Amino acid sequence: MAPRKKKTEAEKPKAAPNAYIAGAGTVVDQAITDTLRTNFMPYAMSIIISRAIPEIDGFKPSHRKLLYTMYNMGLLSGGTIKSANIVGRTMQLNPHGDAAIYETMVRLSEGNEALLHPYVKSKGSFGKAYSRDMAYAASRYTEAKLAPIAAELFADIDKETVEFVDNYDATMKEPTLFPVTFPSVLVNANMGIAAGMASNICPFNLREVCDTTIAYIKDNDINIADTLLAPDFPIGGQLLYNRAAMEEIYRTGRGSFKIRGVYSYDKSQNCIDITEIPPTTTTEQIIEKVVDLVKQKKVTEINDIRDETDLKGLKITIDLKRGVDPEKLMKKLFKATTLEDSFGCNFNILIAGNPRVMGVKEIIDEWVGFRTECVRNRVFYQLTKAKEKLHLLKGLAKILLDIDKAIKIVRETEEEKEVVPNLMIGFGIDELQAEYVAEIKLRHLNRQYILKRLEDVENLEKEVAEMEDILNSRRKIQGIIIKELEGVSKKYGMDRKTLIIEGEASLDDAEEEVIDDTPVTLFFTRDGYFKKIPTANLRMSGEHKLKEGDEIVQTVETTNAADLLFFSNRNQVYKSKASDFSDGKASILGEYIPSKLDFDENENVVYMAVTTKYNGFMVFVFENGRIARVPLSSYATKTNRKKLINAYSNKFVLHTALCLSEECDLFLTSTNGRVMVVNTSALSEKAAKDNGGIAVMTQKRGQRIFSAEVYKEGTLERPHRYRPKNLPAAGSVKKEEDIEQMTF
Repeated sequence: MAPRKKKTEAEKPKAAPNAYIAGAGTVVDQAITDTLRTNFMPYAMSIIISRAIPEIDGFKPSHRKLLYTMYNMGLLSGGTIKSANIVGRTMQLNPHGDAAIYETMVRLSEGNEALLHPYVKSKGSFGKAYSRDMAYAASRYTEAKLAPIAAELFADIDKETVEFVDNYDATMKEPTLFPVTFPSVLVNANMGIAAGMASNICPFNLREVCDTTIAYIKDNDINIADTLLAPDFPIGGQLLYNRAAMEEIYRTGRGSFKIRGVYSYDKSQNCIDITEIPPTTTTEQIIEKVVDLVKQKKVTEINDIRDETDLKGLKITIDLKRGVDPEKLMKKLFKATTLEDSFGCNFNILIAGNPRVMGVKEIIDEWVGFRTECVRNRVFYQLTKAKEKLHLLKGLAKILLDIDKAIKIVRETEEEKEVVPNLMIGFGIDELQAEYVAEIKLRHLNRQYILKRLEDVENLEKEVAEMEDILNSRRKIQGIIIKELEGVSKKYGMDRKTLIIEGEASLDDAEEEVIDDTPVTLFFTRDGYFKKIPTANLRMSGEHKLKEGDEIVQTVETTNAADLLFFSNRNQVYKSKASDFSDGKASILGEYIPSKLDFDENENVVYMAVTTKYNGFMVFVFENGRIARVPLSSYATKTNRKKLINAYSNKFVLHTALCLSEECDLFLTSTNGRVMVVNTSALSEKAAKDNGGIAVMTQKRGQRIFSAEVYKEGTLERPHRYRPKNLPAAGSVKKEEDIEQMTF
């Protein structure tokens, strides 16, 4: 093969004249706020309005485009067709790729079980909403059509009930909203995350939603909670009901409630079968957490756990050891796993293109207003068509009164184009009426046809009068909406799937799990590393492995049931339990607390407090000589809160924190060389965690506390010399005999 000849400069293609971008390579100074406003804000508004937040009909644009395509394909009736066919056709409205369209279809399908009332009837494997690993099959293998309830989405959509706009390439029209006959926005769950805002709408029982909407139309002052009992999830579960909390969610559109799984105990097999789980979790997540608890020996009653989900439905089986109380075990699992979880509500909906967080009553009010407009548009459309037909029939009636005259006019007209004008002149009718008359077949010129048309005129006049009356009466339009809601409720309503449990304790108030209280020794280093070593193993431990330059600053003997409070340099405290940490040994570095407890960026530990009953108090010594005393009980919480803010005062720089179980002497030294011994009983105790304390050891400018610790007997020859009579005090100068005693 001959080598390729290298082109000379003259042979190389040259750029066309003016083939450059004006200003290319020029650096332009621009304020970051202007860049965000011009570049990011349009994108943010696009995903809020056109992607993530649902509208009052209950759908996002992706849902609407898919369902409308299926409607146009005639999939409300007949058999299912390949999903790939539907996905391909949907791209005429939604050009964002077949994968995103198919995922939308999967979630809307009955096979996925994500919706209380699915809009897509599916055939094949569509995965499961409650399983992370149970994937759906490719679109070429599955089939779909519209479910019967989807007919309520498109009721009279061809009667100008809603506005239509061009698709992305202006080749066809699509609806901006669906004229849905029931508040679907409350019936099926909807979640979306946009830029700077999100939406999370829980599903409610269709029958309850329809009854509540009817009651609201009749009386706007109703209490929503009387008819809309609580959310209802497709997977079932048990909702821990609190009337006051639920009413607050209904009022504000924000809040949360607890929902837990459902289980049964099989005595013959000595196993627990979990058949319903919260909608916020998956079977794999639950199993992995239980396995982790068993490995950490926090749960010792389980022999095996496995996923037995099959065509009959969800099922997680837990094999128990002999003599285990299943109820006590489940209480422990409800608390330690997502078998009991919170569902956070954020009823954020687009109203006229603007996102609004609304309560349930406000949502229903907006939907009633939207549906009223749909009904009004439909009636106006029907009225217009009826008036047009009536106008034609009235022209026909004039002709039918003298058919012979009409026939004579037609026969005597020489040119066809003159027939209509001659009829108009002969009978005093307009062009539309004359055109209609001219098209009548000869076979219809009989007595029966004439009488029938005259009768139609009378009926149409009555219909027109009724429709005009409806348009002028708000009450009659509301009556139509109520009748439609009653029909939907009767046709598609189902019993609740989620059981409401009133007065039941949540996992925060559940019985405390029994934790092994084996004696352990805790080691905490200056750089934030933590080790827990069973006291029985300490004799076999060698020298501690530490990071270079690090050292152990706290060694505490306690039990595995102790609570740990890690105070940070950001005035926060992170709570944990000794049992949350696995047993270690001296030859490992230990666990890095900021990572383990998810500290904020650049946040470090300054002190570890260990307690079992929250007796005693915390002492915070600040560099300016002030000392705050806070009862340890101020850090006790009824809930499992892992992080408390304002753990101590942020007004002053913290020097030392100490956890004390009883009154004792504190030994303070200053950078000015002075020393003070003060008893903790002289410090006033305040329950407010972030109190600034009292001035104890005064410091001049440029001076600060050098050291603060619990006084040890023998540190000073005569300690009483250093006890001030009143506080604050400057402290005393060290005597010669005490200088030799002190080790610093």
